[in-house]
Amino acid sequence: MPSTPSGRPVPTGTYRLQLRPEWGFADLAQQVDYLRDLGVSHVYLSPVLQAAPGSTHGYDVVDHTRLSDDLGGAQAFAQLRERLGAAGLGAVVDVVPNHMAVPTPETLNGALWSVLRDGPGSPYARWFDVDWSVESHALLMPVLGSRIGEVLDGGELTLDLKGDEPLLRYYDHVFPVRPGTESLPMPQLVDRQWYRLAYWRVADEELNYRRFFDIDTLAGLRVEDEAVFAETHAVLLALLREGGIDGLRIDHPDGLADPRGYLRRLDAATGGAWVVVEKILEGHEQLPEDWPCAGTTGYDAMLRVCGLFVDPAGQEPLTTFYDSLTGLGTDFAAVVEESKRWVVEHALYAEVARLVEVAAAVASDDVHHRDHTRRGLREAIVELLVAFPVYRAYVVPGEEPSAEAVRVVDEATEVARAHLPEERHDTLDLVRELVLGRLGRGPKRDEFLTRFQQTCGPVMAKGVEDTAFYRWHPLVALNEVGGDPTRFGVSADEFHEWAAGQQERWPLAMTSLSTHDTKRSEDVRARLAVLSEIAAEWATAVTEWRALTAKHRSSEGWPDPSTEHLVWQTVVGAWPIDAERLTGYLEKATREAKVHTTWTSPDEAYDAAVKGFAESVLADDEVVAAVSRFVERLAPAARANLLGQKLVQLTMPGVPDVYQGTELVDLSLVDPDNRRPVDYDRRRDLLQSLDGGAAADGVDAEKLLVTSRAMRLRAERPGSFDAAAGYTPLASSSPHAVAFLRGDDVAVVVTRLPEGLARSGGWGDATVALPEGTWTDRLGGGTRSGGDVRLADLLGTLPVALLTR
Repeated sequence: MPSTPSGRPVPTGTYRLQLRPEWGFADLAQQVDYLRDLGVSHVYLSPVLQAAPGSTHGYDVVDHTRLSDDLGGAQAFAQLRERLGAAGLGAVVDVVPNHMAVPTPETLNGALWSVLRDGPGSPYARWFDVDWSVESHALLMPVLGSRIGEVLDGGELTLDLKGDEPLLRYYDHVFPVRPGTESLPMPQLVDRQWYRLAYWRVADEELNYRRFFDIDTLAGLRVEDEAVFAETHAVLLALLREGGIDGLRIDHPDGLADPRGYLRRLDAATGGAWVVVEKILEGHEQLPEDWPCAGTTGYDAMLRVCGLFVDPAGQEPLTTFYDSLTGLGTDFAAVVEESKRWVVEHALYAEVARLVEVAAAVASDDVHHRDHTRRGLREAIVELLVAFPVYRAYVVPGEEPSAEAVRVVDEATEVARAHLPEERHDTLDLVRELVLGRLGRGPKRDEFLTRFQQTCGPVMAKGVEDTAFYRWHPLVALNEVGGDPTRFGVSADEFHEWAAGQQERWPLAMTSLSTHDTKRSEDVRARLAVLSEIAAEWATAVTEWRALTAKHRSSEGWPDPSTEHLVWQTVVGAWPIDAERLTGYLEKATREAKVHTTWTSPDEAYDAAVKGFAESVLADDEVVAAVSRFVERLAPAARANLLGQKLVQLTMPGVPDVYQGTELVDLSLVDPDNRRPVDYDRRRDLLQSLDGGAAADGVDAEKLLVTSRAMRLRAERPGSFDAAAGYTPLASSSPHAVAFLRGDDVAVVVTRLPEGLARSGGWGDATVALPEGTWTDRLGGGTRSGGDVRLADLLGTLPVALLTR
């Protein structure tokens, strides 16, 4: 197994596990032998530091000084490490450097408690991006269910003097009391704290601390401060030094003040450990080559792998059908613009307001720029944020921006210019100079430059992935993190070119098909990808189902046609699905879309109508039978897609990750659906059966066969897959086969666009060119001689082949 400069081994394959209070370190320890037998080299753990009580994901860290008691604490983790070591496995841990949770009792979050009690004088004040210049000089705490006057008049705030220090209580919320104020009447006491208790709706407009996206309960951390970095990473760095973990996955680096600087500090602190970053790359965007890391967590790989199994010929008919059904048009870019504008004007209003104030302060320092008004600056900043095409431009204060950064900013500026009246163009030019760090001086200039970039990411994530993707979906399999709903298909040549580039530049990056953040699992997408090959059949089926279910719609005609189209794609993709899972997903989808209902202002009538429609559909025997027949119709092609994409992901350049449970067919939707318990007993029994010589009976067994044999092969022959290995496309006489060579002794052949293959009469005499030698099929058994091998023979039993020389 190759190693990093730190001496820690580089994974040959990881297995992602979502730890939670009811399934912690001890529970994982019971599955170590199974994971070893599956062939993985490392378990890949969700965050392990102490999170908010009851956290189901671990990203709401409250205490960086200890391993999570909810997961079993240090003792259980030590026992897990011992079990892993005995099995020859390592561990990779998810790191949350960008933020921590806001729960306030001292026992949960001592750092924030200190800041709330002592304000800017707290030794922890440097941890958080707080604007203490606001008129009240107070940290906004938007936790009240009604306006502060109503809360005071109703006596909902109480002073607790029974403990070691006075406490202010509001239902389940507890706050410290600034020393010397406990004897004041409640209105004056509330007004004299270093925090401002406020109605929860105030947050989006007046929040004065940096948060994670639009989540008020996750406060941004200033890990660019060397002391903050050291204190928040001490436990994890100690585990790396002791050999308890071997690598790190960095959550949302774009939220940091200086992602490159953070990674350089981390690289130095770990001695060059294996580190991957959760970076979303848009289109042809490249990961900055000066980042000291192994690469991304694999959304860029997911886009290309899944794209191999989508037919570009389906774009026009599927998009046209969707438009005829919904009237939403075919211009996704317009949907993105509208969605990003909504996010900027509503969810991130407070962040934009801060940018305007800082820009105004920079402008006012120079007599040449004082005539740019706050209104003009706001309009220019809003348009530039809406127009920004990527998560970040990576401009560093004090450094000349790169040519790529200038290109991105200029592209966004020209798009923004078209949306502004001519009299605002000079203000836009000024903002452009601010974004590039070329205007002004001192802390305010640097703050604007940094905060603008920290705001671009939330605008992209919340505007595109969490709004536009839920509004426009001709083929929802494409509406994935890091994806593009208008990008129908990736050609074999394009895939080979990208994969070869990865092997050259980022050979040890992670590859993924499913993650804890994907909108739907890899196997849901594989099934829905078939629709791109049978667009006319899909349109006919949906038309018939809509007629059958007309009686289930509300009197107002809800759900709307777009939501109904999403219902049918979701039902087909995740079939069989029960009402609880479907209605839970639809509630999230419709509220994220923010068209008819939202999380903050739900439309109860609309929500009830959508829920009732979904329940009625699944209770209608005629509809259930029709959907079942259609899913069965898709089954052969879906099988080829899901096995093909899995084998490609496991053998292409990079370190493959298997998301928990997806070694069998998994038809999960977005979280929390994808955090459901995994039946490891079934998986263990099935793997033992395959290892005992039983035939792979059914798609579950076939997927487990592909996963285990590919993962084991990577561990057996690391030199065929590591940073020094090659990636060579193999020629085929059929456009329905994709084949490549890893190193000089592993060949991969998969079927793509199986419906088109069937329509053309099958493989016929089509061949794939294997290098000379004797090749053993690790999946189907038997041997082949090199040369032009008939695909009908090679892929006669399984639609994929994994061959070793």
